[in-house]
Amino acid sequence: MSKILIVDDEPNILLSLEYLLKKDGHRVFIARDGEEAIGIVDKDSPSLVILDIMMPKVDGYEVCKYIKNQDPSVKVIFLSAKSKKQDIQKGLAIGADLYLTKPFVNKDLVAKVKAILN
Repeated sequence: MSKILIVDDEPNILLSLEYLLKKDGHRVFIARDGEEAIGIVDKDSPSLVILDIMMPKVDGYEVCKYIKNQDPSVKVIFLSAKSKKQDIQKGLAIGADLYLTKPFVNKDLVAKVKAILN
């Protein structure tokens, strides 16, 4: 069972992804901002983080940098409304394993999570 952290300030996204990933057999943690996410990363050592970029307190780019500095083996999927080419390139350049834009299809995301964790 993989430990997955979902970080987003949109409650609907948090709840739907939490439900789907738990149903798929994962242990799921949620955070509503970047500061909370860093605390969970330090405490619970997830193997995958699904990360929004535009969040309160600490943005997703900074969280990704923190995660990759702590443990480069942690997989990071950016899930963001920021869809410009330079946003995607920046996300991948700082260490994300995948960059998906909102809106997204839940089942596609679950399939991509499986692929990244295998």
